[in-house]
Amino acid sequence: MAQIDPPADARVGHWLTIPEVAERLALPVNRVKQLLRDRKLLAVQRPSGQVAVPAAFLDGSQVIAGLGGTLTLLCDCGFSDAEALSWLFTADETLPGTPVQALTQHRRTEVNRRAQALAF
Repeated sequence: MAQIDPPADARVGHWLTIPEVAERLALPVNRVKQLLRDRKLLAVQRPSGQVAVPAAFLDGSQVIAGLGGTLTLLCDCGFSDAEALSWLFTADETLPGTPVQALTQHRRTEVNRRAQALAF
């Protein structure tokens, strides 16, 4: 499990534990763990030692559209989980906002273009 640094932890803001994610998605905890293994969600170890998922990855009772594809793309570009999380929550003036905000606004094509450009 990747561990993030305090600045990245602060950028994310609100976090959910795995059981909290399971409750929000109305899924068993084992199914949430499968989503993590399948890279549909991302969890990291916070500086406190707690394993958590950014609350911004959920839209009500669903995972935000496009997150899984973006996570796979970032992994394919060589990003570690901690680096991917940091990139998703770092402001990008060309979007504008953060990549995760753009995903919540259904602008995944723009986000994925920027992620692909990072590989070159």
